[in-house]
Amino acid sequence: MSFVRNKFSAKFFLFLVLAFLLIHVPILGNYVKVINTLIHESGHALIALFGGNVERISLFMNSEGATYSNQSTWIGSLLTSLGGYTFASFMSFISFLLIGKKKQIVLVDLLLGFIALNLIFWVRNPYGLFWLCSFAIVFLFLLIKGSQNFRDHLLLLIASILMVDSVQSAYEIFYISLFQPQAAGDAANLARLTGVLPAQFWGLFFMVQALWFCIYGLKRGYYKLGS
Repeated sequence: MSFVRNKFSAKFFLFLVLAFLLIHVPILGNYVKVINTLIHESGHALIALFGGNVERISLFMNSEGATYSNQSTWIGSLLTSLGGYTFASFMSFISFLLIGKKKQIVLVDLLLGFIALNLIFWVRNPYGLFWLCSFAIVFLFLLIKGSQNFRDHLLLLIASILMVDSVQSAYEIFYISLFQPQAAGDAANLARLTGVLPAQFWGLFFMVQALWFCIYGLKRGYYKLGS
């Protein structure tokens, strides 16, 4: 049992390292990071639908994204601004949870569901459309042509990318909030909405929740696989 646990722990650590290296490869890194951007912007959009509306989502070549929405209430604007980083971290946790429960098919359905939802309703900029179509085609091709073992490893890599990039992006917004609070994106929006809580507070909040979901996701994922 100890050997099996150590084997799975080593494999999960290897995939996290691979994901970290992959997202820092020029050009390719930005391309694969858009999967986390897609989840992040979808989090904004899904929450914005409660009491508001979503005009569009843009996904960019540098791996950044933007959600354009309207909210009729203060609480709606607050929750929408909170939704991006927290939803991305939550989905990275869910990905590892599903892998740990050996429900890879559910994870496939979730990923394709986000792609379809954005392709049909929200994303309209050229690169965003290119990314959604190309990723969906490659993803489906690899799933169909690859063995079950290959499929499981591909999903583990995608889950690792989601987790690593959700933590890295949360760290980046925390860092920016410390030195350029007015340019700290969602943290700056939340500071303006709350008035009394500065961008540094929200940057720290995003960082802490990302780490929490990361640690808890790994526990529920590879420790469960190795049990």
